[in-house]
Amino acid sequence: MAGAGLGVPCRQRIGPFVPLGIVLSSLEILTPAPLSLDQTIDNFVSPIATAISGAVFWAIPMPGGNEFPLILAWLLGAGIFFTIYLGFQQLRPASIRHSSHVMRGHFSRHTDPGDVTSFQALATELSGTVGLGNIAGVATAIATGGPGASFWIAVAGLVGMSVKMSEATLGVKFRIINDDGTTSGGPMYYLRDGLASIGKPKLGRVLAALFAICTTFGVIGAGNMFQSNQAAYQLAMFAGGQSSWIGTHMWVVGLVFTVLVGIVIVGGASKIGAATSKIVPFMGILYVIMCLAVIGANISQVSSAFEAIWSGAFTGHGVAGGILGVLIVGVQRAAFSNAAGVGTAGIAHSAVKTRRPAQEGFVAMWEPFIDSVVICTMTAITIIITGVYRNGGANGVQMTTQALKTVAPWFSSLLTLAVVLFAFSTMLSYSFYGKKAVGYLFGNSATAERIYNVLFLILLVVGAATNMTSILDLADAMLFLMAVPNVLGMYFLARVIAREIKGHRERVDAGVIPQVPEDAQVGMMVANDATPDQLKNADAEYALRAAAQDALSAELGLEHTAPDSERDYLQHLPEGHEIFNTMDREGKPLKDTSCGE
Repeated sequence: MAGAGLGVPCRQRIGPFVPLGIVLSSLEILTPAPLSLDQTIDNFVSPIATAISGAVFWAIPMPGGNEFPLILAWLLGAGIFFTIYLGFQQLRPASIRHSSHVMRGHFSRHTDPGDVTSFQALATELSGTVGLGNIAGVATAIATGGPGASFWIAVAGLVGMSVKMSEATLGVKFRIINDDGTTSGGPMYYLRDGLASIGKPKLGRVLAALFAICTTFGVIGAGNMFQSNQAAYQLAMFAGGQSSWIGTHMWVVGLVFTVLVGIVIVGGASKIGAATSKIVPFMGILYVIMCLAVIGANISQVSSAFEAIWSGAFTGHGVAGGILGVLIVGVQRAAFSNAAGVGTAGIAHSAVKTRRPAQEGFVAMWEPFIDSVVICTMTAITIIITGVYRNGGANGVQMTTQALKTVAPWFSSLLTLAVVLFAFSTMLSYSFYGKKAVGYLFGNSATAERIYNVLFLILLVVGAATNMTSILDLADAMLFLMAVPNVLGMYFLARVIAREIKGHRERVDAGVIPQVPEDAQVGMMVANDATPDQLKNADAEYALRAAAQDALSAELGLEHTAPDSERDYLQHLPEGHEIFNTMDREGKPLKDTSCGE
């Protein structure tokens, strides 16, 4: 996702974005001169954007001339807290094995409510975080903080896994099933309904509204205008620069994106999931192969590269601010790249076909790992092993391009393809996030969501052809502001999160929750469809299975006996079921009247 200036020496965007200063210097050359309307809008928004950005990205002066943004402390603190509070769940071998089965659809039925598979949700969320930030942002971090910065990028990615796990769990737990069978979920819903469930309804409504508003405005700039502009810029560079046909007709690129994105998003979450589940693996594998080719060609230098990373991480030799400067640069790059704490994972995974909230937590935890540990580390080693970070004058994208071209000059063409695909997939995921935020603000109005989609598509053309920097700055600030209500609400719901995740692991380990028979599994790349008869009886069958699992849990003496803390399966059991001899449909014990008879 997108980030903004942070009051630090190197202002960076997160996720699929390159550093702002680099972007603007390039756009001044390649973007057509702004129209008078553009300038008028930019001048109007500028003071608003400056005020909000200054508050969101306020930084504390640190020794060595460094500055530590408070929003970074807010995000990093959440990662450390939930990692410890959940007992390092994301790093346990048993959790990793279980997550691989969940990702392949082994624990979800095709009759479960939802729109997409776990893998499709994973791909959708990754499409919004993996991108130019992994290509250009890492290069800039190494140029600024030295090779050691990549070590702290990876460490922060490991910590962020627990936050994504928590977001996805809450996203499924407090989602709502619409009349047409689709789902609506995310921080808006778990802040409102989750906090209401623990006696804080007013706070929940305020935080939910704030999150939805920030999401609506944030994705408009970062998820479409900036993506369209950067894709057009990269294509113009590939075609010959300012004098090329694309360089003078960048709006055409925006128009093409408008058509392609429109074709996909009109199909809703299922079509977006289907598209990203194909694009993300392709572009990720393509980029990793290019990096591996460079590493293979310089295999004798690999040990030296890792030595430079390790020593640089703990000495900060030759870097302004020393070890503290290296740590801040690395952690900042990771926190703003994988978006752990911003809340988008809760939206993406709320659409999954499942009945067990914690299952999605074990899938979502992979997102920071893939983004900050795998792809960012690949970029870092590629840059370090070739030594291009020592060359002055090259920006992030150019630095990565130079490193890849040391093996094959035509790798620059593949990199351009990867950048365009990164941008396209980000547009798809962000359109879904914004649509759900608008739907929440307008009472799940389908009309409001359609109007938003039209506006989103129009702004793809505007973004490719214009350069309204204040709009982008405001969008950056609003996106990071999403983390404030989201993380605050998660702290209040920490016990709910722990009960779901630890209880689920306990029941899986004890064999209470088995894998679904293969012919009833939801699938991985494509969600398997259920017949009308299967869907008709799905709730009743689920209730009977859940009641049996609950009874087995009680028999085994497990701490967490309910398959869901709300025991919603009780609502679907037949009237004469034996469980109602001891409790009502809300799970409350029946009073023993035998003594009075």
